[in-house]
Amino acid sequence: MKIFEPGLYIVSTPIGNLDDITLRSLEVLKKSDIILCEDTRRSLKLLNHYKIKKKLVSYHKFNEQKELHKVTEYLNEGKILSLISDAGTPTLSDPGILLIKTCAERGIKIFPIPGPSSITAAMSITGFNDKFLFYGFLPKTENELAKVLNNLKNLDFSLVFFIPGIKINFYLKFFKKYFTGRDIVIAREITKLHETLYRDSMNAIKPFKLGLKGELTVVISKICHNNDLVELDKDIFSQANKYLQKYSLKDVVELISKKEKISKKKVYEICLEIKNNEKNN
Repeated sequence: MKIFEPGLYIVSTPIGNLDDITLRSLEVLKKSDIILCEDTRRSLKLLNHYKIKKKLVSYHKFNEQKELHKVTEYLNEGKILSLISDAGTPTLSDPGILLIKTCAERGIKIFPIPGPSSITAAMSITGFNDKFLFYGFLPKTENELAKVLNNLKNLDFSLVFFIPGIKINFYLKFFKKYFTGRDIVIAREITKLHETLYRDSMNAIKPFKLGLKGELTVVISKICHNNDLVELDKDIFSQANKYLQKYSLKDVVELISKKEKISKKKVYEICLEIKNNEKNN
Protein backbone atom coordinates (compact mmCIF):
# COMPACT_ATOMS: atom_id res chain seq x y z
CA MET A 1 0.00 0.00 0.00
CA LYS A 2 1.35 3.42 -0.98
CA ILE A 3 1.94 5.76 1.96
CA PHE A 4 1.19 9.46 1.50
CA GLU A 5 2.98 12.12 3.49
CA PRO A 6 0.96 14.65 5.47
CA GLY A 7 0.67 18.01 3.71
CA LEU A 8 -1.27 19.93 1.10
CA TYR A 9 -1.94 18.24 -2.25
CA ILE A 10 -2.90 20.44 -5.21
CA VAL A 11 -5.04 18.03 -7.21
CA SER A 12 -6.08 18.64 -10.81
CA THR A 13 -9.58 17.46 -11.72
CA PRO A 14 -11.42 17.07 -15.07
CA ILE A 15 -12.40 20.20 -16.98
CA GLY A 16 -15.49 18.47 -18.34
CA ASN A 17 -15.16 14.79 -19.14
CA LEU A 18 -14.97 12.86 -15.84
CA ASP A 19 -12.83 10.17 -17.49
CA ASP A 20 -9.94 12.63 -17.77
CA ILE A 21 -8.93 12.36 -14.10
CA THR A 22 -5.57 10.66 -13.46
CA LEU A 23 -5.14 7.49 -11.41
CA ARG A 24 -2.81 9.36 -9.07
CA SER A 25 -5.40 12.08 -8.48
CA LEU A 26 -7.98 9.48 -7.51
CA GLU A 27 -5.50 7.78 -5.21
CA VAL A 28 -4.65 11.05 -3.42
CA LEU A 29 -8.32 12.01 -3.01
CA LYS A 30 -9.11 8.60 -1.53
CA LYS A 31 -6.27 8.98 1.01
CA SER A 32 -7.11 12.57 1.96
CA ASP A 33 -8.46 13.36 5.40
CA ILE A 34 -10.09 16.53 4.09
CA ILE A 35 -10.81 17.82 0.59
CA LEU A 36 -10.98 21.59 0.12
CA CYS A 37 -13.55 22.39 -2.58
CA GLU A 38 -14.38 25.56 -4.44
CA ASP A 39 -18.01 24.44 -4.69
CA THR A 40 -18.90 21.32 -2.68
CA ARG A 41 -21.97 20.63 -4.85
CA ARG A 42 -19.93 20.47 -8.05
CA SER A 43 -17.13 18.51 -6.41
CA LEU A 44 -19.60 15.94 -5.08
CA LYS A 45 -20.57 15.01 -8.65
CA LEU A 46 -16.98 13.98 -9.31
CA LEU A 47 -16.40 12.34 -5.94
CA ASN A 48 -19.69 10.40 -6.05
CA HIS A 49 -18.88 9.23 -9.56
CA TYR A 50 -15.72 7.59 -8.21
CA LYS A 51 -17.33 6.55 -4.89
CA ILE A 52 -15.05 8.75 -2.81
CA LYS A 53 -16.49 9.76 0.57
CA LYS A 54 -14.39 12.28 2.47
CA LYS A 55 -14.90 15.33 4.65
CA LEU A 56 -15.41 18.32 2.36
CA VAL A 57 -14.58 21.89 3.36
CA SER A 58 -15.84 24.81 1.28
CA TYR A 59 -12.83 26.91 0.30
CA HIS A 60 -13.35 29.68 -2.25
CA LYS A 61 -12.37 33.27 -3.02
CA PHE A 62 -15.00 34.71 -0.65
CA ASN A 63 -13.93 32.77 2.43
CA GLU A 64 -10.25 32.08 1.67
CA GLN A 65 -8.92 34.49 4.30
CA LYS A 66 -11.49 33.46 6.90
CA GLU A 67 -10.82 29.70 6.54
CA LEU A 68 -7.03 30.00 6.33
CA HIS A 69 -6.34 29.56 10.06
CA LYS A 70 -8.60 26.51 10.38
CA VAL A 71 -7.07 24.86 7.30
CA THR A 72 -3.48 25.41 8.46
CA GLU A 73 -4.42 23.95 11.85
CA TYR A 74 -5.52 20.75 10.12
CA LEU A 75 -2.18 20.65 8.32
CA ASN A 76 -0.24 21.27 11.54
CA GLU A 77 -2.02 18.25 13.02
CA GLY A 78 -0.39 16.10 10.33
CA LYS A 79 -3.47 15.60 8.18
CA ILE A 80 -3.52 15.03 4.44
CA LEU A 81 -5.46 17.81 2.70
CA SER A 82 -6.32 18.03 -0.98
CA LEU A 83 -7.24 21.27 -2.72
CA ILE A 84 -9.43 20.96 -5.81
CA SER A 85 -11.17 23.60 -7.92
CA ASP A 86 -14.44 23.27 -9.82
CA ALA A 87 -12.45 22.14 -12.85
CA GLY A 88 -8.85 21.85 -13.97
CA THR A 89 -5.68 22.76 -12.09
CA PRO A 90 -6.21 24.71 -8.84
CA THR A 91 -4.84 28.24 -8.27
CA LEU A 92 -4.78 29.12 -12.00
CA SER A 93 -7.42 31.87 -11.92
CA ASP A 94 -8.86 29.96 -8.94
CA PRO A 95 -8.52 30.26 -5.14
CA GLY A 96 -5.58 28.75 -3.28
CA ILE A 97 -2.60 31.05 -3.78
CA LEU A 98 -2.94 32.54 -0.27
CA LEU A 99 -2.99 29.05 1.26
CA ILE A 100 0.04 27.91 -0.73
CA LYS A 101 2.02 31.00 0.26
CA THR A 102 1.17 30.42 3.93
CA CYS A 103 2.15 26.74 3.75
CA ALA A 104 5.44 27.63 2.06
CA GLU A 105 6.23 30.21 4.75
CA ARG A 106 5.48 27.73 7.55
CA GLY A 107 7.39 24.82 6.06
CA ILE A 108 4.27 22.74 5.36
CA LYS A 109 4.83 20.33 2.48
CA ILE A 110 3.01 21.03 -0.78
CA PHE A 111 2.59 18.37 -3.48
CA PRO A 112 1.45 19.09 -7.06
CA ILE A 113 -0.75 16.39 -8.60
CA PRO A 114 -0.83 17.38 -12.28
CA GLY A 115 -3.65 16.73 -14.69
CA PRO A 116 -6.24 18.48 -16.88
CA SER A 117 -6.01 22.18 -17.68
CA SER A 118 -8.06 24.14 -20.19
CA ILE A 119 -5.01 26.35 -20.77
CA THR A 120 -2.75 23.63 -22.14
CA ALA A 121 -5.68 21.78 -23.75
CA ALA A 122 -6.60 24.87 -25.77
CA MET A 123 -2.98 25.70 -26.66
CA SER A 124 -2.37 22.15 -27.87
CA ILE A 125 -4.90 22.42 -30.70
CA THR A 126 -4.19 25.96 -31.96
CA GLY A 127 -1.15 25.29 -34.13
CA PHE A 128 0.22 28.61 -32.81
CA ASN A 129 3.75 29.20 -31.57
CA ASP A 130 4.18 27.22 -28.35
CA LYS A 131 5.72 30.13 -26.43
CA PHE A 132 2.64 31.53 -24.72
CA LEU A 133 1.57 33.77 -21.85
CA PHE A 134 -1.47 32.98 -19.71
CA TYR A 135 -3.36 36.01 -18.45
CA GLY A 136 -6.61 34.52 -17.15
CA PHE A 137 -9.77 36.57 -16.72
CA LEU A 138 -9.71 40.03 -18.30
CA PRO A 139 -11.16 43.19 -16.71
CA LYS A 140 -14.88 43.79 -17.22
CA THR A 141 -14.81 47.56 -17.74
CA GLU A 142 -13.78 49.24 -21.00
CA ASN A 143 -11.15 51.54 -19.46
CA GLU A 144 -9.40 48.79 -17.49
CA LEU A 145 -9.58 46.39 -20.42
CA ALA A 146 -8.05 48.96 -22.77
CA LYS A 147 -5.13 49.49 -20.35
CA VAL A 148 -4.43 45.77 -20.04
CA LEU A 149 -4.62 45.03 -23.77
CA ASN A 150 -2.48 48.06 -24.59
CA ASN A 151 0.23 46.59 -22.33
CA LEU A 152 -0.09 43.15 -23.91
CA LYS A 153 -0.36 44.08 -27.59
CA ASN A 154 3.39 44.29 -28.25
CA LEU A 155 4.32 41.04 -26.48
CA ASP A 156 5.49 38.59 -29.14
CA PHE A 157 3.86 35.49 -27.67
CA SER A 158 0.61 33.60 -28.02
CA LEU A 159 -1.82 34.88 -25.38
CA VAL A 160 -4.39 32.85 -23.42
CA PHE A 161 -7.47 34.37 -21.77
CA PHE A 162 -10.57 33.16 -19.92
CA ILE A 163 -13.78 34.88 -21.01
CA PRO A 164 -17.48 34.43 -20.11
CA GLY A 165 -19.19 33.27 -23.30
CA ILE A 166 -21.99 35.78 -22.90
CA LYS A 167 -19.43 38.63 -23.16
CA ILE A 168 -17.55 37.32 -26.23
CA ASN A 169 -18.68 40.12 -28.57
CA PHE A 170 -17.65 42.78 -26.06
CA TYR A 171 -14.11 41.36 -25.90
CA LEU A 172 -13.88 40.65 -29.64
CA LYS A 173 -14.34 44.36 -30.33
CA PHE A 174 -11.24 45.13 -28.26
CA PHE A 175 -9.24 42.16 -29.58
CA LYS A 176 -9.75 43.35 -33.15
CA LYS A 177 -8.47 46.79 -32.15
CA TYR A 178 -5.37 45.70 -30.22
CA PHE A 179 -4.44 42.40 -31.93
CA THR A 180 -5.10 43.15 -35.59
CA GLY A 181 -3.27 40.86 -38.01
CA ARG A 182 -3.15 37.93 -35.57
CA ASP A 183 -5.17 34.71 -35.53
CA ILE A 184 -7.65 33.63 -32.88
CA VAL A 185 -8.95 30.30 -31.57
CA ILE A 186 -11.95 30.22 -29.24
CA ALA A 187 -12.40 26.95 -27.33
CA ARG A 188 -15.81 26.34 -25.81
CA GLU A 189 -16.86 23.45 -23.56
CA ILE A 190 -13.47 21.67 -23.90
CA THR A 191 -13.81 17.87 -23.41
CA LYS A 192 -17.58 18.16 -22.96
CA LEU A 193 -20.39 16.89 -25.19
CA HIS A 194 -20.78 20.20 -27.02
CA GLU A 195 -17.08 20.97 -27.40
CA THR A 196 -16.67 23.59 -30.14
CA LEU A 197 -13.63 25.32 -31.61
CA TYR A 198 -13.81 28.55 -33.60
CA ARG A 199 -10.78 29.49 -35.72
CA ASP A 200 -10.31 32.65 -37.74
CA SER A 201 -8.05 35.57 -38.42
CA MET A 202 -8.61 38.51 -36.11
CA ASN A 203 -9.44 40.73 -39.07
CA ALA A 204 -12.05 38.35 -40.48
CA ILE A 205 -13.85 37.09 -37.38
CA LYS A 206 -17.36 38.49 -36.95
CA PRO A 207 -19.50 38.99 -33.83
CA PHE A 208 -21.57 36.00 -32.74
CA LYS A 209 -25.29 36.54 -33.38
CA LEU A 210 -26.44 34.77 -30.22
CA GLY A 211 -23.31 35.05 -28.11
CA LEU A 212 -21.88 31.86 -26.62
CA LYS A 213 -22.69 29.81 -23.53
CA GLY A 214 -20.29 28.77 -20.80
CA GLU A 215 -16.72 29.81 -20.09
CA LEU A 216 -14.38 30.24 -23.04
CA THR A 217 -10.65 29.74 -23.36
CA VAL A 218 -9.43 32.18 -26.00
CA VAL A 219 -5.98 31.95 -27.60
CA ILE A 220 -4.54 34.73 -29.73
CA SER A 221 -1.50 34.00 -31.88
CA LYS A 222 1.82 35.80 -31.61
CA ILE A 223 2.47 38.88 -33.73
CA CYS A 224 2.59 38.10 -37.43
CA HIS A 225 5.59 39.97 -38.78
CA ASN A 226 5.52 41.10 -42.40
CA ASN A 227 8.26 38.65 -43.40
CA ASP A 228 6.34 35.79 -41.80
CA LEU A 229 3.21 36.79 -43.71
CA VAL A 230 5.06 37.00 -47.01
CA GLU A 231 6.56 33.52 -46.54
CA LEU A 232 3.21 32.11 -45.47
CA ASP A 233 1.47 33.60 -48.50
CA LYS A 234 4.13 32.15 -50.79
CA ASP A 235 3.65 28.69 -49.29
CA ILE A 236 -0.15 28.86 -49.49
CA PHE A 237 0.05 30.16 -53.05
CA SER A 238 2.31 27.23 -54.01
CA GLN A 239 0.01 24.66 -52.41
CA ALA A 240 -3.13 26.18 -53.90
CA ASN A 241 -1.59 26.33 -57.37
CA LYS A 242 -0.75 22.63 -57.13
CA TYR A 243 -4.09 21.44 -55.70
CA LEU A 244 -6.24 23.51 -58.09
CA GLN A 245 -4.95 21.39 -60.95
CA LYS A 246 -6.73 18.37 -59.43
CA TYR A 247 -9.48 19.57 -57.10
CA SER A 248 -12.31 22.09 -57.01
CA LEU A 249 -11.80 25.54 -55.51
CA LYS A 250 -14.09 24.65 -52.59
CA ASP A 251 -12.13 21.48 -51.79
CA VAL A 252 -8.80 23.29 -52.02
CA VAL A 253 -9.95 26.02 -49.63
CA GLU A 254 -11.19 23.38 -47.15
CA LEU A 255 -8.02 21.29 -47.42
CA ILE A 256 -5.47 24.10 -47.00
CA SER A 257 -7.48 25.90 -44.33
CA LYS A 258 -7.52 22.78 -42.14
CA LYS A 259 -3.93 21.82 -42.90
CA GLU A 260 -2.39 25.25 -42.24
CA LYS A 261 -4.93 26.38 -39.61
CA ILE A 262 -5.68 29.68 -41.34
CA SER A 263 -9.01 31.24 -42.28
CA LYS A 264 -10.89 29.98 -45.34
CA LYS A 265 -11.27 33.57 -46.47
CA LYS A 266 -7.49 33.97 -46.75
CA VAL A 267 -7.10 30.75 -48.77
CA TYR A 268 -10.08 31.66 -50.95
CA GLU A 269 -8.54 35.03 -51.82
CA ILE A 270 -5.27 33.36 -52.86
CA CYS A 271 -7.14 30.77 -54.96
CA LEU A 272 -9.09 33.54 -56.70
CA GLU A 273 -5.83 35.32 -57.46
CA ILE A 274 -4.50 32.13 -59.10
CA LYS A 275 -7.70 31.69 -61.10
CA ASN A 276 -7.60 35.31 -62.30
CA ASN A 277 -3.95 34.96 -63.33
CA GLU A 278 -4.84 31.90 -65.40
CA LYS A 279 -7.61 33.80 -67.18
CA ASN A 280 -5.33 36.69 -68.02
CA ASN A 281 -2.53 34.50 -69.38
